Amino acid sequence: MRWTLKPKPDSLVVNKLAEELGVETPVATLLVQRGIMTYEAAKKFFRPRLEELHDPYLMKDMDVAVNRIQQAIASEENIMVYGDYDVDGTTSVALMSSYLKTLTPNIATYIPDRYTEGYGISYQGIDFAADNEISLIVALDCGIKAIDKVAYAAEKGIDFIICDHHRPGENIPQAVAVLDPKREDCEYPYKELCGCGVGFKLIQAINTKRGGTPEVLLPYLDLVATAIGADIVPITGENRILAYHGLNVINVAPRMGFKAILAQVKKDKLTITDVVFIIAPRINAAGRMKHGLHAVNLLSEEDEATAMEFAGEIENFNAERKTTDKAITIEALGQIEELQEQERYSTVVYHEGWHKGVIGIVASRLTETYYRPTLVFTKSGEKLAASARSVKGFDVYNALEACKEHIEQFGGHKYAAGLTLEASEYENFKAKFESVVSETIDRRLLTPEIAVDAEINLDEITPKFFRILKQFAPFGPGNMSPVFMTQSLTDTGYGKCVGADEAHLKCQVKQKGKRAVFDMIGFGLGEKFETISEKKTFKAVYSLDENEWNGNVSIQLKLKDISE
Repeated sequence: MRWTLKPKPDSLVVNKLAEELGVETPVATLLVQRGIMTYEAAKKFFRPRLEELHDPYLMKDMDVAVNRIQQAIASEENIMVYGDYDVDGTTSVALMSSYLKTLTPNIATYIPDRYTEGYGISYQGIDFAADNEISLIVALDCGIKAIDKVAYAAEKGIDFIICDHHRPGENIPQAVAVLDPKREDCEYPYKELCGCGVGFKLIQAINTKRGGTPEVLLPYLDLVATAIGADIVPITGENRILAYHGLNVINVAPRMGFKAILAQVKKDKLTITDVVFIIAPRINAAGRMKHGLHAVNLLSEEDEATAMEFAGEIENFNAERKTTDKAITIEALGQIEELQEQERYSTVVYHEGWHKGVIGIVASRLTETYYRPTLVFTKSGEKLAASARSVKGFDVYNALEACKEHIEQFGGHKYAAGLTLEASEYENFKAKFESVVSETIDRRLLTPEIAVDAEINLDEITPKFFRILKQFAPFGPGNMSPVFMTQSLTDTGYGKCVGADEAHLKCQVKQKGKRAVFDMIGFGLGEKFETISEKKTFKAVYSLDENEWNGNVSIQLKLKDISE
């Protein structure tokens, strides 16, 4: 691990803000590091208001999209809501279809089959629409590159509205409307919405046009918050407002599908991290192991007994997913060793029998082990399909762009992408990708980085400090949970390795010359016990956490790394 201490912000700005807000310097420092320099900006940060959301009509093509949907409703056309099979796609379809069903009964939903149709808009989906007299398709979280598919639909008399957030290619499909804040000709002020976020802007625009109150849209925000967490988009600006209020909906008045999932996991109050690690994998498991429509059905269901039944099925899919991805990860790690590729700049592995639904997770697991851009391939029909994952700071989408002569199609963003290619191109692609990565990656990016917000002393960690810190949530990219460094620490004598295989480190620490004492837990850091043993002095990087034991709640230090 390399520790990188963020630069200290201007002390004049920090002191002025601390005075205006009536907070201690460490809190003001953290705010200024996040670009919050004034009382007004802090107010917006700590109390995100739905009124601060941008006007949806600032998005290119929004007026055209709303008019086309209004026309379809008025003339009783059949509308199909089409979305990708991951969390962002299935939540988008649940959001759009359940909203439109309040305006017209003529709504069908469609999620492509991961195995027979693959990612994005499919000819099969368009044929299904034509066979069922559907004249308008609203596509969510996909479609920005579906130029041929949209043209094919037009030949069959089917209009398309695309709501996407992925980077467009050189040309944009000839759809009725293409809503994507990443379009170069779109001046929408916030560019980082997820697919479900773009879908929400569309229902916000329809609601405004129809004279509805903003409160009508509140029940949909649990879906948006889930997609924001799962799709790892920055939790800044508009996403922060949507995630903040969406989490509140999940905790106070969740939809029946969420209630059913949470009944399985016995959790009272959820953070965005819980959404990412508890709700999202279960929703994703449907599309990975069976079919994404199972997730849409659960998220749209209003009957409690049916929702519980759906949640039980999804729980089984998730258990199967865990077993499968664990087994494939072991095989993939074995393949890297067998081919003696431990020292490469990239990881590219392939086996024709690997389950297509979990190769993305396996790519993430391999990235955790070797920490470099990673692709995991499997056979998909006649072609090979892969999921790509990257390391912080390296744009894997650009790297794939540089290899496009070997790729049939690809899409995604900086840290995650998907692609297909001909089996005969696999070795060529693998060599080219390694070459591109080795020539373009900054070598420092191949060592995991811990970005440290500030160095503090233990006696600065007061209950008030922690109370304010909790209000920085929801945390995520662009607003990560603060990480601190403290020097001159010693264990008070209670340090030990805990857990089934003694993998975790538990101790109680104090700082030289300070009175404060804190419990510290380091998951997966059992091997570092030697660093703290025999009252040695060490330094640590950590975040703050709450520990509840026998009804007592205390602040504990959640260790990220330690060093002498």
